[in-house]
Amino acid sequence: MKFKKFTALLLAALLVLSLAACGTKDNDKKADMSSNDSAMTDEPKNAEEALALHKKLLEQENAILSENTELWEKVFMEADKGMVMIEDGKNYGEFLLDTVEAAKEQFTDKEYTWLKESATEISNIENKLTALEETYPEIVDDAMNGNMMAAPDDGSMQKFPAFEGKDLDGNMVKSDELFSGNAVTVVNFWFTTCNPCVGELAELDALNKELAGKGGALIGVNTFTLDGDEAAISEAKDVLAKKGATYQNVYFASDGEAGKFVTNIFAYPTTYVVDRNGNIVGDPIVGAITEEKQAETLQKLIDQALAADMG
Repeated sequence: MKFKKFTALLLAALLVLSLAACGTKDNDKKADMSSNDSAMTDEPKNAEEALALHKKLLEQENAILSENTELWEKVFMEADKGMVMIEDGKNYGEFLLDTVEAAKEQFTDKEYTWLKESATEISNIENKLTALEETYPEIVDDAMNGNMMAAPDDGSMQKFPAFEGKDLDGNMVKSDELFSGNAVTVVNFWFTTCNPCVGELAELDALNKELAGKGGALIGVNTFTLDGDEAAISEAKDVLAKKGATYQNVYFASDGEAGKFVTNIFAYPTTYVVDRNGNIVGDPIVGAITEEKQAETLQKLIDQALAADMG
Protein backbone atom coordinates (compact mmCIF):
# COMPACT_ATOMS: atom_id res chain seq x y z
CA MET A 1 0.00 0.00 0.00
CA LYS A 2 1.26 3.46 -0.82
CA PHE A 3 2.56 5.72 1.91
CA LYS A 4 -0.09 8.37 1.32
CA LYS A 5 -2.80 5.76 1.80
CA PHE A 6 -1.22 4.86 5.16
CA THR A 7 -1.17 8.54 6.04
CA ALA A 8 -4.84 8.84 5.26
CA LEU A 9 -5.74 5.86 7.39
CA LEU A 10 -3.66 7.19 10.23
CA LEU A 11 -5.37 10.55 10.18
CA ALA A 12 -8.79 8.96 10.17
CA ALA A 13 -7.85 7.16 13.36
CA LEU A 14 -6.39 10.28 14.92
CA LEU A 15 -9.75 11.98 14.60
CA VAL A 16 -10.85 9.74 17.43
CA LEU A 17 -7.55 9.07 19.20
CA SER A 18 -6.60 12.71 19.66
CA LEU A 19 -9.68 13.66 21.67
CA ALA A 20 -7.62 14.08 24.80
CA ALA A 21 -5.23 16.49 23.14
CA CYS A 22 -5.42 20.14 24.14
CA GLY A 23 -6.48 22.76 21.60
CA THR A 24 -3.82 24.96 20.11
CA LYS A 25 -3.48 28.31 21.84
CA ASP A 26 -4.03 31.42 19.73
CA ASN A 27 -0.50 32.72 20.22
CA ASP A 28 0.97 29.36 19.26
CA LYS A 29 -1.29 29.22 16.23
CA LYS A 30 -0.10 32.62 15.00
CA ALA A 31 3.50 31.53 15.41
CA ASP A 32 2.82 28.31 13.54
CA MET A 33 1.11 29.97 10.57
CA SER A 34 4.30 31.45 9.17
CA SER A 35 6.04 28.10 9.68
CA ASN A 36 3.25 26.33 7.81
CA ASP A 37 3.49 28.75 4.89
CA SER A 38 7.24 28.23 4.76
CA ALA A 39 6.90 24.45 4.68
CA MET A 40 4.43 24.62 1.80
CA THR A 41 6.77 26.75 -0.33
CA ASP A 42 10.09 25.13 0.63
CA GLU A 43 11.78 23.13 -2.11
CA PRO A 44 14.31 20.60 -0.76
CA LYS A 45 17.66 20.23 -2.49
CA ASN A 46 18.24 16.60 -1.57
CA ALA A 47 16.61 13.55 0.01
CA GLU A 48 17.70 14.51 3.51
CA GLU A 49 15.98 17.90 3.26
CA ALA A 50 12.96 16.22 1.66
CA LEU A 51 12.65 13.81 4.58
CA ALA A 52 12.82 16.65 7.10
CA LEU A 53 10.17 18.60 5.19
CA HIS A 54 7.98 15.48 4.91
CA LYS A 55 8.08 15.03 8.67
CA LYS A 56 7.31 18.72 9.25
CA LEU A 57 4.29 18.59 6.94
CA LEU A 58 2.91 15.51 8.69
CA GLU A 59 3.28 17.26 12.03
CA GLN A 60 1.36 20.25 10.67
CA GLU A 61 -1.39 18.02 9.36
CA ASN A 62 -1.75 16.28 12.72
CA ALA A 63 -1.73 19.66 14.47
CA ILE A 64 -4.72 20.78 12.41
CA LEU A 65 -6.62 17.65 13.42
CA SER A 66 -5.70 18.17 17.08
CA GLU A 67 -6.82 21.80 17.16
CA ASN A 68 -10.57 21.18 17.43
CA THR A 69 -10.83 17.49 18.20
CA GLU A 70 -14.49 17.34 19.18
CA LEU A 71 -15.49 18.99 15.92
CA TRP A 72 -13.26 16.70 13.88
CA GLU A 73 -14.72 13.68 15.66
CA LYS A 74 -18.17 14.90 14.64
CA VAL A 75 -17.00 15.09 11.03
CA PHE A 76 -15.59 11.60 11.11
CA MET A 77 -18.69 10.13 12.71
CA GLU A 78 -20.75 11.66 9.90
CA ALA A 79 -18.70 9.80 7.30
CA ASP A 80 -20.31 6.78 5.69
CA LYS A 81 -18.88 3.86 7.66
CA GLY A 82 -18.95 1.66 4.58
CA MET A 83 -17.25 4.02 2.16
CA VAL A 84 -13.75 3.62 0.85
CA MET A 85 -11.48 5.92 2.85
CA ILE A 86 -9.72 7.38 -0.15
CA GLU A 87 -11.21 7.24 -3.63
CA ASP A 88 -8.93 7.03 -6.65
CA GLY A 89 -7.39 10.38 -7.43
CA LYS A 90 -8.45 11.96 -4.16
CA ASN A 91 -6.32 12.74 -1.16
CA TYR A 92 -7.33 12.80 2.49
CA GLY A 93 -8.13 16.51 2.53
CA GLU A 94 -10.55 16.04 -0.35
CA PHE A 95 -12.17 13.17 1.52
CA LEU A 96 -12.67 15.48 4.49
CA LEU A 97 -14.05 18.25 2.27
CA ASP A 98 -16.58 15.84 0.76
CA THR A 99 -17.58 14.64 4.22
CA VAL A 100 -17.97 18.17 5.59
CA GLU A 101 -20.01 19.24 2.56
CA ALA A 102 -22.32 16.24 2.82
CA ALA A 103 -22.95 16.96 6.52
CA LYS A 104 -22.92 20.77 6.40
CA GLU A 105 -26.32 21.01 8.07
CA GLN A 106 -24.81 19.44 11.19
CA PHE A 107 -22.51 22.43 11.72
CA THR A 108 -22.92 26.11 12.50
CA ASP A 109 -21.82 28.58 9.83
CA LYS A 110 -18.66 29.28 11.82
CA GLU A 111 -17.87 25.58 12.22
CA TYR A 112 -18.54 24.89 8.54
CA THR A 113 -16.23 27.68 7.42
CA TRP A 114 -13.46 26.59 9.76
CA LEU A 115 -13.75 22.95 8.71
CA LYS A 116 -13.65 23.78 5.00
CA GLU A 117 -10.58 25.98 5.45
CA SER A 118 -8.84 23.33 7.56
CA ALA A 119 -9.70 20.48 5.18
CA THR A 120 -8.44 22.56 2.26
CA GLU A 121 -5.17 23.13 4.11
CA ILE A 122 -4.88 19.38 4.72
CA SER A 123 -5.52 18.75 1.03
CA ASN A 124 -2.73 21.14 0.09
CA ILE A 125 -0.38 19.44 2.54
CA GLU A 126 -1.26 16.02 1.13
CA ASN A 127 -0.51 17.25 -2.39
CA LYS A 128 2.87 18.50 -1.18
CA LEU A 129 3.57 15.17 0.54
CA THR A 130 2.72 13.28 -2.63
CA ALA A 131 5.01 15.50 -4.68
CA LEU A 132 7.87 14.88 -2.25
CA GLU A 133 7.31 11.12 -2.35
CA GLU A 134 7.28 11.10 -6.14
CA THR A 135 10.42 13.23 -6.43
CA TYR A 136 12.30 11.45 -3.63
CA PRO A 137 10.86 7.89 -3.48
CA GLU A 138 13.73 6.82 -1.22
CA ILE A 139 12.30 8.89 1.66
CA VAL A 140 9.12 6.82 1.96
CA ASP A 141 10.59 4.00 4.07
CA ASP A 142 12.65 6.45 6.13
CA ALA A 143 9.56 8.57 6.79
CA MET A 144 7.59 5.56 7.98
CA ASN A 145 10.40 4.29 10.20
CA GLY A 146 10.93 7.74 11.66
CA ASN A 147 7.30 7.96 12.67
CA MET A 148 7.43 4.77 14.66
CA MET A 149 8.34 4.85 18.32
CA ALA A 150 12.11 4.63 18.51
CA ALA A 151 13.73 1.66 20.16
CA PRO A 152 16.16 2.23 23.03
CA ASP A 153 19.70 3.01 21.92
CA ASP A 154 21.37 1.37 24.91
CA GLY A 155 21.28 -2.10 23.41
CA SER A 156 18.30 -3.23 25.48
CA MET A 157 15.02 -4.40 24.00
CA GLN A 158 12.01 -2.13 24.01
CA LYS A 159 9.23 -3.18 26.33
CA PHE A 160 5.67 -3.23 25.05
CA PRO A 161 3.81 -0.65 27.18
CA ALA A 162 2.04 -2.11 30.19
CA PHE A 163 -1.76 -1.99 30.36
CA GLU A 164 -4.71 -3.20 32.35
CA GLY A 165 -7.80 -3.32 30.21
CA LYS A 166 -10.62 -5.57 29.08
CA ASP A 167 -11.50 -7.64 26.09
CA LEU A 168 -14.62 -6.87 24.03
CA ASP A 169 -16.68 -9.21 26.23
CA GLY A 170 -15.69 -7.33 29.39
CA ASN A 171 -13.12 -9.76 30.74
CA MET A 172 -10.12 -8.22 32.52
CA VAL A 173 -6.82 -8.37 30.62
CA LYS A 174 -3.44 -7.50 32.13
CA SER A 175 -0.46 -7.21 29.82
CA ASP A 176 2.03 -8.84 32.20
CA GLU A 177 -0.17 -11.91 32.59
CA LEU A 178 -0.96 -11.98 28.88
CA PHE A 179 2.65 -11.89 27.68
CA SER A 180 4.09 -14.14 30.39
CA GLY A 181 1.46 -16.75 29.60
CA ASN A 182 2.46 -17.01 25.93
CA ALA A 183 5.67 -18.06 24.23
CA VAL A 184 4.92 -15.28 21.74
CA THR A 185 2.11 -12.76 21.44
CA VAL A 186 1.25 -11.02 18.18
CA VAL A 187 -0.47 -7.65 18.74
CA ASN A 188 -2.38 -6.23 15.80
CA PHE A 189 -3.54 -2.59 15.82
CA TRP A 190 -6.53 -1.82 13.61
CA PHE A 191 -9.70 0.20 13.37
CA THR A 192 -13.14 -0.61 12.05
CA THR A 193 -13.28 1.57 8.93
CA CYS A 194 -9.75 0.71 7.77
CA ASN A 195 -10.29 -1.51 4.74
CA PRO A 196 -6.85 -3.20 4.81
CA CYS A 197 -7.33 -3.84 8.54
CA VAL A 198 -10.66 -5.56 8.04
CA GLY A 199 -9.35 -7.39 5.00
CA GLU A 200 -6.77 -9.32 7.02
CA LEU A 201 -9.01 -10.38 9.93
CA ALA A 202 -9.59 -13.89 8.58
CA GLU A 203 -5.85 -14.41 8.07
CA LEU A 204 -5.17 -13.13 11.57
CA ASP A 205 -7.70 -15.58 13.00
CA ALA A 206 -5.99 -18.43 11.15
CA LEU A 207 -2.63 -17.26 12.51
CA ASN A 208 -4.02 -17.20 16.04
CA LYS A 209 -5.13 -20.83 15.71
CA GLU A 210 -1.69 -21.77 14.38
CA LEU A 211 0.05 -19.96 17.24
CA ALA A 212 -2.15 -21.69 19.82
CA GLY A 213 -0.51 -24.98 18.87
CA LYS A 214 2.90 -23.46 19.59
CA GLY A 215 2.05 -21.87 22.93
CA GLY A 216 1.39 -18.43 21.47
CA ALA A 217 -1.55 -16.17 20.77
CA LEU A 218 -2.68 -13.18 18.70
CA ILE A 219 -4.68 -10.28 20.06
CA GLY A 220 -6.22 -7.30 18.36
CA VAL A 221 -6.45 -3.70 19.55
CA ASN A 222 -9.20 -1.78 17.78
CA THR A 223 -8.18 1.82 18.41
CA PHE A 224 -11.76 3.09 18.23
CA THR A 225 -12.60 1.03 21.33
CA LEU A 226 -10.08 2.73 23.64
CA ASP A 227 -11.61 3.88 26.94
CA GLY A 228 -14.38 1.32 26.49
CA ASP A 229 -16.41 3.19 23.87
CA GLU A 230 -19.58 1.07 23.81
CA ALA A 231 -20.66 1.98 20.27
CA ALA A 232 -17.18 1.26 18.92
CA ILE A 233 -17.03 -2.05 20.81
CA SER A 234 -20.35 -3.10 19.31
CA GLU A 235 -19.21 -2.21 15.80
CA ALA A 236 -15.88 -3.98 16.25
CA LYS A 237 -17.58 -7.15 17.50
CA ASP A 238 -19.94 -7.06 14.52
CA VAL A 239 -17.08 -6.72 12.01
CA LEU A 240 -15.07 -9.47 13.71
CA ALA A 241 -18.09 -11.80 13.68
CA LYS A 242 -18.75 -11.18 10.00
CA LYS A 243 -15.15 -12.08 9.22
CA GLY A 244 -15.25 -15.16 11.45
CA ALA A 245 -12.47 -13.80 13.69
CA THR A 246 -12.69 -15.24 17.19
CA TYR A 247 -9.32 -14.20 18.65
CA GLN A 248 -9.26 -11.86 21.64
CA ASN A 249 -9.48 -8.11 21.09
CA VAL A 250 -8.65 -5.78 23.96
CA TYR A 251 -8.91 -2.12 24.87
CA PHE A 252 -7.41 0.11 27.53
CA ALA A 253 -7.32 3.74 28.65
CA SER A 254 -6.16 6.25 26.05
CA ASP A 255 -4.26 8.29 28.65
CA GLY A 256 -2.24 5.35 29.98
CA GLU A 257 1.17 4.12 28.87
CA ALA A 258 -0.26 1.86 26.16
CA GLY A 259 -2.76 4.51 25.06
CA LYS A 260 0.04 7.01 24.51
CA PHE A 261 1.95 4.33 22.61
CA VAL A 262 -0.97 4.09 20.18
CA THR A 263 -0.62 7.76 19.25
CA ASN A 264 2.87 6.97 17.92
CA ILE A 265 1.53 4.43 15.45
CA PHE A 266 1.35 6.25 12.15
CA ALA A 267 0.05 3.53 9.85
CA TYR A 268 -2.74 0.98 9.98
CA PRO A 269 -2.77 -1.93 10.27
CA THR A 270 0.43 -2.27 12.30
CA THR A 271 1.46 -5.49 14.00
CA TYR A 272 3.98 -6.11 16.81
CA VAL A 273 5.55 -9.34 17.99
CA VAL A 274 6.09 -9.56 21.76
CA ASP A 275 8.06 -12.23 23.64
CA ARG A 276 7.21 -13.87 26.98
CA ASN A 277 9.06 -11.12 28.87
CA GLY A 278 7.01 -8.35 27.26
CA ASN A 279 9.80 -7.26 24.91
CA ILE A 280 9.04 -6.13 21.38
CA VAL A 281 10.79 -8.42 18.91
CA GLY A 282 12.18 -6.62 15.86
CA ASP A 283 10.44 -3.77 14.12
CA PRO A 284 6.67 -3.34 13.73
CA ILE A 285 5.05 -4.88 10.65
CA VAL A 286 3.45 -2.04 8.70
CA GLY A 287 0.62 -3.11 6.41
CA ALA A 288 -1.68 -6.10 6.12
CA ILE A 289 -0.20 -9.57 6.49
CA THR A 290 -2.14 -10.55 3.38
CA GLU A 291 0.83 -9.03 1.55
CA GLU A 292 3.70 -11.47 0.99
CA LYS A 293 6.45 -9.23 2.35
CA GLN A 294 4.56 -8.49 5.58
CA ALA A 295 3.62 -12.14 6.05
CA GLU A 296 7.21 -13.30 5.63
CA THR A 297 8.57 -10.66 8.00
CA LEU A 298 5.96 -11.48 10.63
CA GLN A 299 6.73 -15.21 10.43
CA LYS A 300 10.46 -14.57 10.88
CA LEU A 301 9.82 -12.51 14.03
CA ILE A 302 7.46 -15.15 15.41
CA ASP A 303 10.05 -17.88 14.77
CA GLN A 304 12.70 -15.71 16.44
CA ALA A 305 10.59 -15.25 19.57
CA LEU A 306 9.71 -18.97 19.74
CA ALA A 307 13.34 -20.00 19.34
CA ALA A 308 14.42 -17.63 22.11
CA ASP A 309 11.69 -18.97 24.37
CA MET A 310 12.83 -22.56 23.86
CA GLY A 311 16.45 -21.58 24.44
